[in-house]
Amino acid sequence: MPRYLSLVRIDENSVPAEGPSPELMQRMGELIEEITKAGVMLETAGLTPTEQGVRVHYEGGKVSVTDGPFTETKEAVGGYAIMQCKDRAEAVEWTKRFVKVHEDFWTVTCEVREIAEG
Repeated sequence: MPRYLSLVRIDENSVPAEGPSPELMQRMGELIEEITKAGVMLETAGLTPTEQGVRVHYEGGKVSVTDGPFTETKEAVGGYAIMQCKDRAEAVEWTKRFVKVHEDFWTVTCEVREIAEG
C-alpha cells in the first residue's frame, strides 16, 4: 500500500502567541487517534517555529547556512504526517479532516505527496 507525506504549512503570523487552544489540541488528538486506529497513521509531529530553524542551501558549488527566522517566509512547514493509504483520494480525505479541526483564524495548507519507493 502506498505511503503519503502530508506537509502541514501554516502562516506563523496567524498562530496565537500562546499556541494552539486546548480545544484544538483535543480535536487534533481525537482525529489522530482515529487515523491511527484505522491503520493509516504511521508518524506525525509538529515542528518548532522557523525562528528556531536553520536553512542549509547549496548553489553553484557553495554551501550557505542561515539561522531563522527567515524574513522572506510567508508560510512555514509547521508539521507533517506520514500515512499509509489505499490511494491518494483516501490520503486527501484524511488531510481534509485534519485542516477542518482548526479554528477559523488559522491559515493551514497541507501538501499531500506520495512517497517514492525504492
